[in-house]
Amino acid sequence: MKDTLKILIVDDDRVDRLALRRSLQKAGIRMELSEAGDARDAIALLQNTHFDCIFLDYLLPDRDGLGLIKELYSIGVKVPTIVLTGQGDEQIAVEMMKAGASDYLSKTRVSPETLAQTLRNAIRVDRAQKAAELANQQLKESNALLQHQNQELEKQRQQIQLQNLQLQEAYRLKSQFLATMSHELRTPLNAIMGFSQILLRQYPDPLTPQQTEIVQRIINNSQNLLILLNEVLDFSKLESGQLTLNPEEFNLAILVQITVEELRSLAMQKQLSLQVDLDLKNPLVVNDQNSLRRILINLLSNAIKFTDSGSIWVKVWELNPDRVAIAVRDTGIGIASEYLEAIFEAFRQVDGSLARQHGGSGLGLAITNSLVKMMQGTIAVESQVGKGSAFQVEFPRQVET
Repeated sequence: MKDTLKILIVDDDRVDRLALRRSLQKAGIRMELSEAGDARDAIALLQNTHFDCIFLDYLLPDRDGLGLIKELYSIGVKVPTIVLTGQGDEQIAVEMMKAGASDYLSKTRVSPETLAQTLRNAIRVDRAQKAAELANQQLKESNALLQHQNQELEKQRQQIQLQNLQLQEAYRLKSQFLATMSHELRTPLNAIMGFSQILLRQYPDPLTPQQTEIVQRIINNSQNLLILLNEVLDFSKLESGQLTLNPEEFNLAILVQITVEELRSLAMQKQLSLQVDLDLKNPLVVNDQNSLRRILINLLSNAIKFTDSGSIWVKVWELNPDRVAIAVRDTGIGIASEYLEAIFEAFRQVDGSLARQHGGSGLGLAITNSLVKMMQGTIAVESQVGKGSAFQVEFPRQVET
């Protein structure tokens, strides 16, 4: 062994101690040797000094070796111990090994070779055991740390789950509030519009031109407010998943023509040209007719709203036998490139100030985008400031249900 070992010999026989010392020296073991003649001296030395190995005689004046080993273990002293026995004491040595001794050696067989081999084995086993104990301790500490981390993660998971539940409840209440308020506001609005229309029919008395203009303004503003309420209600339904696809076969060309004609009067009021280009070999599609109509209305309304002069074009064509496209192009104010992604977000407008020129809830394109996705389609936009915008919607001829 290359290390200098601290060895303790515990034996009341001075001659045996001397013989053991000489054998260890002949074996070439580098050591610092200490001696004790009884159990009391041995305990005193072991409590104050660390030893690498103990050679212990079984029979001591004040205690037998088995009792000493047990006491050393009880006070936390664990040192590789080689028991020295007399002839015929093998059974006693086995009992001592069960109590914690590393090995035993008969005094009649003590030689430099056997001492060196027994000593190396005892120290090697002890170091392996200590390494295993250290590894086990580190493993326990790691397991305890992991358990603590798992507990913390579980707490965080529960907190996140609780927050999700709270968010879902808040989301549900918001949707319920929007739906309720939209319904409650639409009822008096419809009444206002109804009474205003009665007045326009000159009932019960004819109106002056000024009165007619005022009543018409009441109707126009009521209609605008009703559109805003419907957008909020539709968006709330989309968010909560209450709107679902209702696929049916219909004539796309007829739908586009009817929808465009419904909005033509708005374009005429601003003296805008509104043109339709239909290029369909097969005009029949199987998709959600109401959703597609709403998409077209939103895109056309925006085109008319943001175009002060020029033209608006609606083009419908087949990308391939299974996919159809609709494009709405205008010569309006256009959209800056940095806003092209944000325009599809709810309540987002290019000009979001209170003094903006063009009104609206900022939900039209968000609703359009959601409807397009629900129809398993895509929407894209190209625009230049001052030159106009072009929105293109692509969707399957037959939606998958």
